[in-house]
Amino acid sequence: MRSWSPNSWREKTILQQPTYMNQDFLKKVEAELSGFPPLIFAEEVKTLRSNFQKVTNGEAFLLQGGDCAESFSDFNADNIRDMFKIILQMAAVLTFGGGKPVVKVGRLAGQFAKPRSSDFETRNGISLPSYRGDIVNGIEFTETARVPNPERLKTAYFHSAATQNLVRAFARGGLADLHQVHRWNLDFAKDEESSIYMDIADRITRALKFMESCGINAETSPQIAQTTLFTSHEALLLNYEEALTRKNSLDDKWYGCSAHMLWIGERTRGLNEAHVEYLRGIENPIGIKISDKITDDELIKLIEKINPNNIAGKLNLIIRMGASKIDNHLPRLIKAVEKEGKKILWSCDPMHGNTIKSTNDLKTREFDSILNEVKSFFAIHEAEGTYAGGIHLEMTGRNVTECTGGVADCVNPANLPDRYETQCDPRLNVNQALDLAFLIADKLK
Repeated sequence: MRSWSPNSWREKTILQQPTYMNQDFLKKVEAELSGFPPLIFAEEVKTLRSNFQKVTNGEAFLLQGGDCAESFSDFNADNIRDMFKIILQMAAVLTFGGGKPVVKVGRLAGQFAKPRSSDFETRNGISLPSYRGDIVNGIEFTETARVPNPERLKTAYFHSAATQNLVRAFARGGLADLHQVHRWNLDFAKDEESSIYMDIADRITRALKFMESCGINAETSPQIAQTTLFTSHEALLLNYEEALTRKNSLDDKWYGCSAHMLWIGERTRGLNEAHVEYLRGIENPIGIKISDKITDDELIKLIEKINPNNIAGKLNLIIRMGASKIDNHLPRLIKAVEKEGKKILWSCDPMHGNTIKSTNDLKTREFDSILNEVKSFFAIHEAEGTYAGGIHLEMTGRNVTECTGGVADCVNPANLPDRYETQCDPRLNVNQALDLAFLIADKLK
């Protein structure tokens, strides 16, 4: 295999990139980013790799979730706090119901870029460059806003740094204390979800009191009062990722220091293309979105390129096929991977394969389709004797109306426009996310 460097991807074909008009300005911004402090540290990456190894071995469960695309305009402490709280709530439900530790990974502090199906968007006969996320251009449909601007790379870095800082403060500063489990419930959660969640919270509180009477408390066991929320995003803009790649002086290895975990999507997983080339050289846990379109042979070659030493905890295959296709395709992929003895963390993205257009022409996802894909994911792994290790969700801690249905939160196509706030793809709101957590907890039992 050819030698690797942080910029060896530049020799490869690359897809899903903006066209910057001022290349000199782009190079200047890249050079500035290269001198900025890392957003995460190598030892944190090693911890996540160790946690992913436990998930791969069936000893833990991965909860990964957050915004489809973060935005500069929605950047504020309340939104970050609400996302943190819904992840904590879901993790509490999954841990208590499933009886296994939950590894928490947020789609935040860097999820500013989005792949697009077309380079241009046309409205009323006018074509402009597609919106590719706030790190690239503006969502407003104007010629000025849609011009890719390198300065946005730095803006994304500073937003990510501030988000990382606040998340670490929440995780260590008391908000994650299990004694606060009742206070994590968001004000607008539906009565049914609130009632079920509060019952779990009561049982956790009683368990804590029992533990304290046995001498186990926050001083003897800090994990009672603290947690870790790792960060992740799609590694789409490789000039940004390269600028934040650092060699660790302790082990002389390269780390992507923009997030703890990075992933590539269905559109950028080409075996001999730039994104795979970049990801094969860094030590971070790597995710690859996998659809029904991949062949068995292609998948094995991709696994061997990203994880040639077959290290458990290195590679997360994120299955995104859709409820109507997963039964026909996931079993063959599992069989191919098992035949080759590959150590894989399998997780399910039930969002992207179930996107439809509503009657009022808004993109949406039906909760029943999301749920059915999750159920199939667990059933297939059970049938194959393998471990369904995680869930990957686009969700928010806000009371949006973007996905229809839910056990108690019956958003319907008619009221989708009420609070349809997403920058790109529809997200589960807090009630729908909790619904799903309760159902997954039952599967984990």
